[in-house]
Amino acid sequence: MGGLRIAFMGTPDFSSHVLTALISAGHDIVCVYSQPPRPAGRGKNLTASPVHRLAEFHNIEVRTPTSFKSDEVQTTFAELKLDVAVVVAYGLILPKAVLAAPKFGCLNLHASLLPRWRGAAPIQRAIMSGDRETGVAVMQMAEGLDTGDILSETRISISDQTTAGSLHDELAEAGAALMVATMAHLGDPKLVAVAQSDQGATYAEKISKSEAAIDWTRPAEELCRHIHGLSPFPGAYCTHNGTRIKLLGATIVKGKGLPGQVLDNELTIACGKDAIKLALLQRAGKSPMPTKTFLNGHPIYKDEVLT
Repeated sequence: MGGLRIAFMGTPDFSSHVLTALISAGHDIVCVYSQPPRPAGRGKNLTASPVHRLAEFHNIEVRTPTSFKSDEVQTTFAELKLDVAVVVAYGLILPKAVLAAPKFGCLNLHASLLPRWRGAAPIQRAIMSGDRETGVAVMQMAEGLDTGDILSETRISISDQTTAGSLHDELAEAGAALMVATMAHLGDPKLVAVAQSDQGATYAEKISKSEAAIDWTRPAEELCRHIHGLSPFPGAYCTHNGTRIKLLGATIVKGKGLPGQVLDNELTIACGKDAIKLALLQRAGKSPMPTKTFLNGHPIYKDEVLT
């Protein structure tokens, strides 16, 4: 199929990769929908989303409704006479009238192998739960939360050193390629949508700030996944002498001591079972640093206890 008439609906950097790929593939992006500008940074200045800025760079009309409930917003969407709407981490619920307006409906790119990890934080939850594989899926949107029929998917392995940041980038690249490939076959009878099973469905709840605090009584394996699943944002953290320290990278090692006890001069920390060796740390206002560099500016000694 040639270039399609598309409305793109997305907000964060993850979505930008897909929009860039669709533009490069020669599709006609007639309008972009994104979340309204929000206060950001120390000055709390109104800042447009990454997708909003990208669309403006390409001289594409941007719309930022706060809801799709009004007849006016739904009507102006229908008047675009779309072949398809592509939705990637947009952040607004789309009513039935909007889902049905384009010729081929609305397609969503989701960062998991559905039905596992429906919801807001599939990348982080996959790592934190010890999944060894995840991926991206293109689905035909329905009214339920990430319950639509699956058109295509790509699988990605998760290693012991995979972080939310590295997996985000890998999935964004894979997702952009998958969406372009799916668009190329839209309308082809060979592109068959497969219904999701509710068996094995899990929900990826949004990450809460309270989850970021490290509990050293947990096994090292769990803590390593916890650290990597929250790296680089919001960052799992502990405290040392009242200073909050983000832990952004670690490995599992043998070791025994009180939970949180520093076992050597290289930041090997005892856990409820075994230990972890910290590899990447960050203090407020500083850049992430490898252990040796961090210790030069903030010494932590053997037998101290991190809380």
